[in-house]
Amino acid sequence: MSTGGRTALCPGTYDPVTYGHLDIVERASGLFAAVVVAVAEGSNKKQPLFTADERKAMVRTSVEHLGNVEVTGFNELVTSHARAVGATAIVKGIRTAADFDYESQMAQFNNRLAPEIETVFLPASPEWAFLSSSGVREAAAWGADVDGWVPPDVAEALRDRIGRTA
Repeated sequence: MSTGGRTALCPGTYDPVTYGHLDIVERASGLFAAVVVAVAEGSNKKQPLFTADERKAMVRTSVEHLGNVEVTGFNELVTSHARAVGATAIVKGIRTAADFDYESQMAQFNNRLAPEIETVFLPASPEWAFLSSSGVREAAAWGADVDGWVPPDVAEALRDRIGRTA
């Protein structure tokens, strides 16, 4: 299937980036000519553990092996950022039925804002379907070994951050 040079946007908080996120980004990079991983700089979620610059740096390091992937930050509507980077699709990973319910509602909302941008759902690979950034943060806060869930530099950053704030 040809993507015709199309660009996809993979938006998220990435606090921190996990192997589940990276699985979705890698799979999207095989489907689209270009992928922009957009790290939310502002959020209505609780205060992130890592700053936007730290999160962007961790994602950049994690995707540097993918020649068609770049990392940006954004602090606007996802559809506005998608337009700004020339994306024709927003890619969202889906782990559970609850994710699908939420993300399909967001896709419909985004479609009203930008009907020219399609939302594409990629199901989580089975080995990562349990994984969430919030779960990783909580496990790390309780001293669990999260090395198998996040890239090595992210695991180190978690140990450093949790150690400073615990």
